Amino acid sequence: MLGTMTEILDRPLTPDVPSSGSSGRRRAEAFAHITPNWFAAVMGTGIVATSAISVAGDVPAVRGFATAIWLLAAVLLVVIAAAFGVHWVRHPAQARHYAADPVMVQFYGAIPMALLTVGAGTITVGVSLLGSDAGVVVDAALWSVGTLLGLGTAIAVPFLMMTRHRRRSDLVALPAWLMPVVPPMVSATTGALLVDHVPAGQWRVSFLLLCYLLFGLSLFLGLITLSMIYGRLVHGTVPTGCAAPTIWITLGVIGQSITAANSLAAHADSALAGYTSESHTIATGLRIFGVGYGVAATGLGVVMFALATAVTVHNIRRSMPFALTWWSFTFPIGTCVTGLAALATALDVTMFRVAAAMLLVVLVAAWTTVFTRTAAAVLDGRLPAAA
Repeated sequence: MLGTMTEILDRPLTPDVPSSGSSGRRRAEAFAHITPNWFAAVMGTGIVATSAISVAGDVPAVRGFATAIWLLAAVLLVVIAAAFGVHWVRHPAQARHYAADPVMVQFYGAIPMALLTVGAGTITVGVSLLGSDAGVVVDAALWSVGTLLGLGTAIAVPFLMMTRHRRRSDLVALPAWLMPVVPPMVSATTGALLVDHVPAGQWRVSFLLLCYLLFGLSLFLGLITLSMIYGRLVHGTVPTGCAAPTIWITLGVIGQSITAANSLAAHADSALAGYTSESHTIATGLRIFGVGYGVAATGLGVVMFALATAVTVHNIRRSMPFALTWWSFTFPIGTCVTGLAALATALDVTMFRVAAAMLLVVLVAAWTTVFTRTAAAVLDGRLPAAA
């Protein structure tokens, strides 16, 4: 089974020209292969909008661009969610087969992260179209559903790995193992945007603490998983071919945790104001933690970014045909942009601000490439398809 799913994830999209009968069969079976990793397209698109706002949200042109990208991400979320629902209704056996697979089940973490990313865009740029009140309500709804689903994947997927999945010598730590444990970190980050909209007092303090609990849950599970993946990499089992882009997933937990630590700290004063006599001291401590952790984690991020780049170049020189795994280039880089931007805001340091802007350019270029190639593959019938 692992071999089958690896082939699906790694399948190169070669421009074959099917017969008319083959085309008809593909259309009829299209919904059979709407796997959860399709939601990575929503994540990768939505993070472009929030990244752009974090770097230059006060520039009208950038805000307009971010709004357009957010709208696109919202449309993709609706379309892919509907297609995924049809997939389960019309092809339940195939859907269960994918959900039971030890590789594909990891990508169920993409579903809550897609909801959370679109929700974050709603409250940052969508309010210009929906209005402030509607934007907060929509984001709160998406955050609530995304957080519950994310807690589900963070617990259920590791449990399945412990109890249900067959032990195989080739089932080593994969970068995809981070997918189900990162959603709570995304909830912590996007929850920071909602802190000031929660009623002051107990409710607001409790919500802030909930976000920090989600931060800790994901951080420790993520670092444990990251260490296993790094061990696998240094032992020579580096992703190759179409699987090579998945190494970029390792940056997601790093960039997202930097963003979360500093975004939550930025709202600590409003949450704790007047709550206890030590409110200001606690808020200051949280800001210090955010900055200290963020700078230290950025060093790790630089190393993983360099390694991911080297592995990608290494594979491009050999063979790295296009596949859905290319969406791994987008969301993780976007979290690094928001992390650097959050540090720049907290410290008012030009170095981080410039680095975030430069990385945003890389993100937009990567997203443009992956989006256009995905759209072309869908239009000519090469996606969705089985291996």
